[in-house]
Amino acid sequence: MSDMRRRDVVKLLAVAPLAASFTWTSKEVDEARRAVDASREGHERGAGRGTDFEAHFFTPHELATVTILVDLIIPADERSGAATDAGVPEFMDYILTVQHDRQTAMRGGLAWIDRECLERFGQVFVDCPEAERAALLDTIAWPAKAAPELSQGVAFFNSFRDLTAAGFFSSKMGVEDVQYLGNQYVIEWTGCPETQLRKLGVSYKD
Repeated sequence: MSDMRRRDVVKLLAVAPLAASFTWTSKEVDEARRAVDASREGHERGAGRGTDFEAHFFTPHELATVTILVDLIIPADERSGAATDAGVPEFMDYILTVQHDRQTAMRGGLAWIDRECLERFGQVFVDCPEAERAALLDTIAWPAKAAPELSQGVAFFNSFRDLTAAGFFSSKMGVEDVQYLGNQYVIEWTGCPETQLRKLGVSYKD
């Protein structure tokens, strides 16, 4: 890191405890998802670049870190693609572009991740091998098991994980992943299936 970069990171880390987490409303999630989907459709119709996008909040280094992190949280499996396939980095970038009060928490948290990797492994997160990345995340992914001195990282990662999930499960891929059966036209409503009524312990006779 350059001296300027170090100073910037120290400044962010100083305020990170005051803004260790960020929240959002369902309306903001919906707006972000619509914006991301529209942007992706435009790229596919135009340059044909698919998921390529120009970040408005994240620096190139931050975006590289975010891209790795979200796919560690939601990797591809036999049922669906990874978080990046669902446009989660774009989703986060949009949220943070319009929600200025959450920017410090995100930027400070990403700086915290890099600082921890530098202290433990001598290099920033994106340059660490997979095993070192996993070793760091294992120390902050489980709040009940985390050391008190890692409280900033725990708070950040929990919020980051929640935002990752919001971005993924508000996407078409995420909805298909959970096999959501709502929003379907029903010709004739015959009531809740008996098996589900028994599972809930209720009946129409009650």
